[in-house]
Amino acid sequence: MSAGKRREGKDDLKLAIDSRIGVIASHLCSSASSMASEKEASLAAVPSDSPTIFDKIVKKEIPATVVYEDEQVLAFRDISPQAPTHILIIPKVKDGLTGLSKAEERHCEILGRLLYTAKLVAKQEGLEDGFRIVINDGPNGCQSVYHIHVHLLGGRQMDWPPG
Repeated sequence: MSAGKRREGKDDLKLAIDSRIGVIASHLCSSASSMASEKEASLAAVPSDSPTIFDKIVKKEIPATVVYEDEQVLAFRDISPQAPTHILIIPKVKDGLTGLSKAEERHCEILGRLLYTAKLVAKQEGLEDGFRIVINDGPNGCQSVYHIHVHLLGGRQMDWPPG
């Protein structure tokens, strides 16, 4: 696919998203993502249980490069990767789980499923030398989409401390 067609596809994607999600989507579609824009997107995001861009991806209303899917979870490539391998893993049903701080005992099974899926996808992606799992929570944690998600990062040496 040519760079021009990819750009047109991203523009179409932005038009399909409502205004609140559009702020976040424009951040995610940015070709030169930076820590500042990540912070800006998280501060612009409004914690809510309303549909998110991830709900639209689950419903196939917005395209994504899916790398794994089962009845409970969906894993797809991040469109603004922070590592050679950057995959987002989400539950297909949000069930009030907008962030880790909102987790209740009833969410234990899906939280475990997200982490187990990260292990499966890491193996599928050839990350034998290791990988990092990140869950951002709330504005100070730079969460920009209020639908719990796990970032699977790999393919390079990670630094410490991470933030």
